[in-house]
Amino acid sequence: MSSQNVSVKITEFIIGGFDTTSYPVLVGAVILIAYIVVVLANVVNILIIIHEKKLHRPMYLLICNLAVVDILYTSSVCPTMIGVLLVGVKNISYVPCLIQMFTFHLGAVMEAFALSIMAFDRLIAVSCPFQYHRYLTNVRIVSLTYFLWIVGSGLVAVFPATVIPLPHCYKVLKYTFCSYPAVVRTTCVDPNYYFNMVSIIIFFFVFFTLGFICLSYIGIIVFAKLSSYNDRMKMGSTCLSHLIVVICFYIPLIVIALLTRLGVVLTLEARDGLNIGSMLISALVNPFVYCLRTKEIKNEITMTFKKVQTFQ
Repeated sequence: MSSQNVSVKITEFIIGGFDTTSYPVLVGAVILIAYIVVVLANVVNILIIIHEKKLHRPMYLLICNLAVVDILYTSSVCPTMIGVLLVGVKNISYVPCLIQMFTFHLGAVMEAFALSIMAFDRLIAVSCPFQYHRYLTNVRIVSLTYFLWIVGSGLVAVFPATVIPLPHCYKVLKYTFCSYPAVVRTTCVDPNYYFNMVSIIIFFFVFFTLGFICLSYIGIIVFAKLSSYNDRMKMGSTCLSHLIVVICFYIPLIVIALLTRLGVVLTLEARDGLNIGSMLISALVNPFVYCLRTKEIKNEITMTFKKVQTFQ
């Protein structure tokens, strides 16, 4: 950046990512509706799994964890975007902005971790169906989940730790919420160094998590070839839900975080659209995919509605 830029003390930022939006109220209404649906659908999933003791099994605990991640992921930024678009509140204080940055990126990291564990869960279920409950117990799943939350928090702490010491020259965020790239661009330093550093971290993170998921599916395919036709159909039905969620989450992430560093040019609107879309679409898909494709959860929802109609 130019040496003429003067460092200033920043107490708040102004979110300017929606300044060129043609229909802000319409976009805000869409995000609001999507956010409400995400929260309600995931809360329903969580309550059903907690309430029904027969669902206290590893797979459903992982679905419950994914629902918690989706609520955190969307809640980190959706209220801010809704406030900007529908109410016109563009200001966000410095500390809440850093908290938002941390929680948003933590949601993305935990989404990848959650999908990785679920892929491993499916691999064990397919390869060792009779020993599944011996290998994957509730205690082990809960312990692994807690461990990954700690690891994810430590990994994401790099973002605020990198930004806090930097001097700021600008108050306006070019993006639609307080993400790491948005905050770094308000500083007086050359952002490319910090973007490249984080891109390396993201590359290895995506490589290991997505690679782990792909290896799990390779293992599933190998075991599926040795199984009967009916067993293969059951395996395909079981894994399809997870595969849909993986595609919805990883493709936008790879485009935004990695391909742009390799020369792919995105407009500001396209980048914002991918950021918002990847977060909301995956969070919207998750509860409905698992509700509609998981027989036990679907049955519990159906029974609940029947009980409500009976009382009426």
